[in-house]
Amino acid sequence: MAENSFDMIVIGAGPGGYVAAIRGSQLGLNVAVVEREHMGGICLNWGCIPTKAMLRSAEVFHLMKRAGEFGLGAEKVQCDLDAIVARSRAVSNQLNGGIGHLLKKNRVKTIMGEARLSGPDSVVVKTDGGDIELSGKHIVLATGARARELPGIEADGDLIWTYRHALMPPRMPEKLLVIGSGAIGMEFASFFNTMGANTTVVEVLDRILPVEDAEISAFAKKAFQKQGMAIMEKSSIKRIDKSGATATAHVESGGKTGKMEFDTVISAVGIVGNVENLGLESAGVKVDRSHVVVDEFCRTGVEGIFAIGDLAGPPWLAHKASHEGVMVAELVSGGKPHPVRPETIAGCTYCNPQVASVGYTEEKAKELGHDVKIGRFPFAGNGKAIALGEQEGMIKTVFDANTGELLGAHMIGAEVTELIMGYVVGRQLETTEEDLMNAVFPHPTLSEMMHESVLDAYERAIHI
Repeated sequence: MAENSFDMIVIGAGPGGYVAAIRGSQLGLNVAVVEREHMGGICLNWGCIPTKAMLRSAEVFHLMKRAGEFGLGAEKVQCDLDAIVARSRAVSNQLNGGIGHLLKKNRVKTIMGEARLSGPDSVVVKTDGGDIELSGKHIVLATGARARELPGIEADGDLIWTYRHALMPPRMPEKLLVIGSGAIGMEFASFFNTMGANTTVVEVLDRILPVEDAEISAFAKKAFQKQGMAIMEKSSIKRIDKSGATATAHVESGGKTGKMEFDTVISAVGIVGNVENLGLESAGVKVDRSHVVVDEFCRTGVEGIFAIGDLAGPPWLAHKASHEGVMVAELVSGGKPHPVRPETIAGCTYCNPQVASVGYTEEKAKELGHDVKIGRFPFAGNGKAIALGEQEGMIKTVFDANTGELLGAHMIGAEVTELIMGYVVGRQLETTEEDLMNAVFPHPTLSEMMHESVLDAYERAIHI
């Protein structure tokens, strides 16, 4: 095979791209991956990983202020925002270097530069040393996405921030406005509110965390309000006037528009796919509302060209991108992988309290025609939760009343982003309520609540 000819070329080395490249090489393919900025993509460098590092600092800070509850003493607890950010960046940098090592270990050729399609089986990479022409039997587009910006509310890095600015904040906000209450918005709202910012969240829909089950959203709202956060639902920002160190937001709520002043605004109103300058049109790849149109196997409709991850649409989750990368590599190698089904992908939000879910909400299950049985169990009824001092939370399960199929699971509370995997495995194995009831859960653990929630759906709960 010629030096610049490959079985598979991956454009983008985020959690979808680098995983696709590694899996392809494991299967015997000659693979090249092209990355224009950072190995690991947004997730590792400006998303999943650094935000979790910062949220961990907020969690420790929160616990330190509660030291007296645990028989401990901690006086004059303070935060050092610069040190928190430095730790967050160090975590990302450590993992960033690891990606390069993994690619080298798996014999993947890495090219730093900006790639564009020059045909259905060819790529031109603009590098510091000039253009490089590559040819590939299969091309995987994994260029990810970036923050959506509302007209008139564009980020300037000073008064108005995107997630990137929030990860390297020039200051600690005193009065913060967060526009949008999805996972990104609520994680930053939770972080800065915990660290002392007077925080207001504005959501255009009728509830925060709108993709979650309605009960979980309502529980989260009460928890955030208890922490001092202001929540404005069914509200929108019409414009923001900037003057000196003040951003004046014109907020429409309840049919009326009022003014509110802030020193910092974080815009978290969704994402747009990185489809520009990729040569998609010339190659015949279709784009719909900034995302590449694909089928269940991430095929674009152009022979040999695939698109995975955020570029290919929701759910916009790193683990979904990685799994799609593996699926495509196996498909390219002649395998017969199962398609990635969105309803099997867990969603996790690392605010305080944490939120996690998989499968259908109660509302969606009913909409699909299921007769449902619902189980619930509160953290306040669990010994481990009480011992941890984490009594705020609940677990909700949704079953088909006729077949016992686990349709969905929804959680809010401490460590639920870890607990949710139990239900993910259950759904993957097509488990029923009987399987879950007969499983023996260890004691004392938070996972016992998962068992009790199942039992409650069938009026067999023991501890409530």
